[in-house]
Amino acid sequence: MRIAIVAESFLPLMNGVTHSILRVLEHLQERGDEVLVIAPSTQDTEAPTEVSGAHVHRLPSVPLAGYANVRVAMGGVYRVKRILADYAPDVVHLASPFVLGWRAAQAAHQLGIPTIAIYQTEVPAYAGRYGVPFLENWAWNRVENIHLLASRTLAPSSFALNQLRGRGIPRVEMWRRGVDTQRFSPEKRDAGWRAAVAPAGERIIGYVGRLAVEKQVQDLAVLADVPGTRLVIVGDGPQRQALQDALPDAAFTGFLGGEELARAVASFDLFVHPGEFETFCQTIQEAMASGVPVVATGRGGPLDLVENSRTGWLYEPGDLGALRSHVMDLMGDDAKRRAFAAAAHASVQGRTWSALGAELVQHYQAVLAADIPPTRPTATTNPQGVAL
Repeated sequence: MRIAIVAESFLPLMNGVTHSILRVLEHLQERGDEVLVIAPSTQDTEAPTEVSGAHVHRLPSVPLAGYANVRVAMGGVYRVKRILADYAPDVVHLASPFVLGWRAAQAAHQLGIPTIAIYQTEVPAYAGRYGVPFLENWAWNRVENIHLLASRTLAPSSFALNQLRGRGIPRVEMWRRGVDTQRFSPEKRDAGWRAAVAPAGERIIGYVGRLAVEKQVQDLAVLADVPGTRLVIVGDGPQRQALQDALPDAAFTGFLGGEELARAVASFDLFVHPGEFETFCQTIQEAMASGVPVVATGRGGPLDLVENSRTGWLYEPGDLGALRSHVMDLMGDDAKRRAFAAAAHASVQGRTWSALGAELVQHYQAVLAADIPPTRPTATTNPQGVAL
């Protein structure tokens, strides 16, 4: 097939969206498909122009206020429409669409090209966290319009699936995420790494992810004085300095990738994730593949990933007392923690990216074979095709 992937964010920025796109590109390259990636420009002069055989077409962009390494593509629908018309893909893959993805959804619709929209980021929920709750309704309107226009929407979890269907979005199917069980493995546990971050031999409570407001990493302050433990924060982002000030006894490693990340995660004794707005939460899967039990919020993607009292614990959003209690439970009982770890590791075996890639291709083929009339969105455009 000939596929255009429209990426709201892409390399060199690494996040859940970019990670999923990279795995998809690897699968499509193995199949021999032709792929074009359309993404915002970057100021990194060493950013790749080709990834896994796919050409990367960059659109002019500006940095997002308060989050300089996240860039937002400029321009209107016509610019994207011209790129798609020249490339003539069989299907357009919209990766976590919101700004650029909205233009691409309209452009593909005008050209009669089927679209697969990947719901991956609960953008409307971020509004309250960033102090602009009045934008939440507007953001949901944008999300709904994109997915109404799409030929098919793929949601990563049962929570996200029900959330979209509850808002009247038709043609929503499940498409989860794979995990590299060769890279993320208990065998990567490293005594030397543990000694470096916990020199007094403490048990390690670890977090991996962006250090941004919506991840609620500050909630981990309730774990700062859990006896015999060291809190280790892996990742970077605009909140790093504020979090270092709030958690002076925690170890901050900065961003880790590749084998460095795999070694770090496998060296944790417990993985914690306090964010309430995860549509999936890939880092939980990676921790479980590494043989590490999880404590996470009982909302969104973690509901599908963590089985209470078997692979970890879920707590009610906002109940930080429960977060601390669950952590104390597992850190104070080595036998229970080992049992949870073994169950967590077993639960993700077989969730390969190869299998998920094949499933995605079936979704591509389904929209190509179907004559699906899109549901008309409520937003309007001006004569130049720019969304109002």
